[in-house]
Amino acid sequence: MIIDKTYCMSSFLQMRTVADENKCFAEGLKPNFYDASQLNRELVHDSFELEAALEKHMKAWTADGKAALALSGGIDSAVLASMMPKGSVAYTFRCVVPGKQFHDETTLAASYCEKYGLEHRIVDIYWEDFEKYTETILKHKGMPMHSIEVQIYKAALQAKAEGFERFIFGQSADLNFGGLSKILSRDWTFGEFVDRYSYVMPYTALKDYTVITEPFLDYVDDKGYVDVHEFLRNFTLKVDMGSYVNACETAGIEMLTPYVLTKMAHPLDLERVRRGENKYLIREVFERRFAGFVMPEKLPMPRPMNEWFADWEGPTRDEFWPHCTDNMNGDQRWIVWVLEKFLNLIDPQ
Repeated sequence: MIIDKTYCMSSFLQMRTVADENKCFAEGLKPNFYDASQLNRELVHDSFELEAALEKHMKAWTADGKAALALSGGIDSAVLASMMPKGSVAYTFRCVVPGKQFHDETTLAASYCEKYGLEHRIVDIYWEDFEKYTETILKHKGMPMHSIEVQIYKAALQAKAEGFERFIFGQSADLNFGGLSKILSRDWTFGEFVDRYSYVMPYTALKDYTVITEPFLDYVDDKGYVDVHEFLRNFTLKVDMGSYVNACETAGIEMLTPYVLTKMAHPLDLERVRRGENKYLIREVFERRFAGFVMPEKLPMPRPMNEWFADWEGPTRDEFWPHCTDNMNGDQRWIVWVLEKFLNLIDPQ
């Protein structure tokens, strides 16, 4: 592999991954990338074919009673909950910020469990878990990581300790089936999309940097517009799946998601998504299996980064500009914080 620390730092800040898989931070430090090349994705033409494909995989994975479900308050994992055998265990993450109210998915998740006879267990997540587990996860990944990996890792440790060998998630449903409404809300030119998708522009934080453009170029048409759905269900899918797989591998449990083994046979109906029907195929499955339930609002996995990083004064290593995080939000501060944490592991100053 090519050692290119500047590229790798810049790429992680901008895209939460090392975009060029031939590059690494340091000698002998190979990043743990997700390999999507061997995925055998079943084409689904409508919601009934999607439902059948999901059921097929869920039946196989849960037959021996060694699989648990990660259940949020959203429709993707709710559909999977309806396919778990009665009496199965479902875990819901709940972030805890002392003295403050924060988004809690446990009530909705509990209602799904009640309908289908699942045992509901809650995994409380604290900032202390990030301090405790981050270094272990980073060492396994070989590059900086997404903040969701701490939550997944803690829950995976609990699932394994309680006798499970497989952990099932609803991951990749948003990417495969048009769930990211905001980024799909309009057509984006190349430059617009680079600005929209990038998390932290490298020049805002690093003294020595490069701006990453090559992954975006693969999805630009001859009119200069980006095929956002294809970008999401290929490039972003690999990044996001890598986070879930790495966290579970580090904990010693297998990560599975049936959505990644399916693919829409027809182009995504962007007009339908833009009218408010994101993930319309999954919505139809949810409506059949949860008749009478209100369709829940789409929310990301809860992480109170604004609260946890409110008093962080920013990085101190020489690679970073002083005060570079002063005007960043909590998620952006995490990206800089964990990059510095990783650099301290591989090259203490």
